[in-house]
Amino acid sequence: MSPSATSDRGSRLTVWDGLDQSGPFITPSLLACDFGRMRDVLDRIARIGVQAVHLDVMDGRFVPNLTYGPPVIARWREATHLVFDAHLMIVEPERWIDPFADAGCDTLVVHLEAVEQPWPVLERIKARGLRAGIAVNPPTLLRLDPVPSWLALLDSALVMSVMPGFGGQVFDPSVLSKVAALKQARPGLRVAIDGGIGPDTLAAAVATGVDQLVIGSAFFRADDQLEVAWSDLNQRLRQVNPSPLLGTRRRTDPL
Repeated sequence: MSPSATSDRGSRLTVWDGLDQSGPFITPSLLACDFGRMRDVLDRIARIGVQAVHLDVMDGRFVPNLTYGPPVIARWREATHLVFDAHLMIVEPERWIDPFADAGCDTLVVHLEAVEQPWPVLERIKARGLRAGIAVNPPTLLRLDPVPSWLALLDSALVMSVMPGFGGQVFDPSVLSKVAALKQARPGLRVAIDGGIGPDTLAAAVATGVDQLVIGSAFFRADDQLEVAWSDLNQRLRQVNPSPLLGTRRRTDPL
């Protein structure tokens, strides 16, 4: 375990918790970048103002694709102080909480479809000092009436606007009803959206109350012009989010 994996986590989580205080924010998805140049990529995006990145962890079982695991993430952690927001698209995520925490992840988001009972999994994540989240796929029925007890444990919820497994897919606007339902069931909850988000689709997400936009292809396809792409995406976000309070969520908000 890298010393910085846990020793600097407190400062990273302070950054993470404050990212949405002035409105919705963007986290680049590393799924869309060149894994072979990851240290260079992490350095470049940190220099242009990125503070947190989204890690897409796939096991080839829960989704039909395979990416990386704790040993690779641990090496990346040695190279950067960026917040690691890890989206676990894996079966039996409860078996992997400690390895991913030790590797330097700061948040762990597990799929509702991958756990029989969310409560004990979320409790274990939080016991490791990480932020805990639940992700839900487009076809999954989200039952929030009555409000499930595990909702109170969430630091965030991730609404998938494509089926997970591959980048570059087309945004499904029908999932925005889940965003609204989560906001109603748990006022103040940070809600993220992932899949097909870019300049032409982020407005609809923000209008529904999304706080965090995970963007991959629309950012990293710029490659040698990442600074321009980052500036353009954030400018577009400011254009569609005129109110600085839209999407704001404070950890002291009542449940």
